[in-house]
Amino acid sequence: MALIDWSDGLSVGVTEFDNHHKKLIEIVNRLHDAMRSGKASDVIAGVLTELINYTKTHFAAEEARMEEHGFGGRAAHIEEHRALVAKVLDFESKFRAKTILLSVDILNFLRDWLATHIMKTDKQYGPFFNGKGIR
Repeated sequence: MALIDWSDGLSVGVTEFDNHHKKLIEIVNRLHDAMRSGKASDVIAGVLTELINYTKTHFAAEEARMEEHGFGGRAAHIEEHRALVAKVLDFESKFRAKTILLSVDILNFLRDWLATHIMKTDKQYGPFFNGKGIR
């Protein structure tokens, strides 16, 4: 059973980035499923690696598109990206150091990421890009 299902309400109006966000939802749901079945420790390392790779790819794509089209909120958006990357790297560092089991913390972080960054911050660029013919 998925924790989060994709819906049009999650769409930012840009297919490329919606597809990226769907990938993030897959990661969240995989971690949630593993937690529900008592297997979070089996997937957490892979989830962290996938999150690191995801942030590199997704944020680079968003930032390049913002630069290319002169999105006015670019600097603030990039700052949010940097904070999200720092948090993911902090989780990875703590996990590798075996200082804490992070599955609940990571799941809560990812849900907040979806609710705050995507639903508020990313939604701001949708109309801008749509106005540039990007859907």
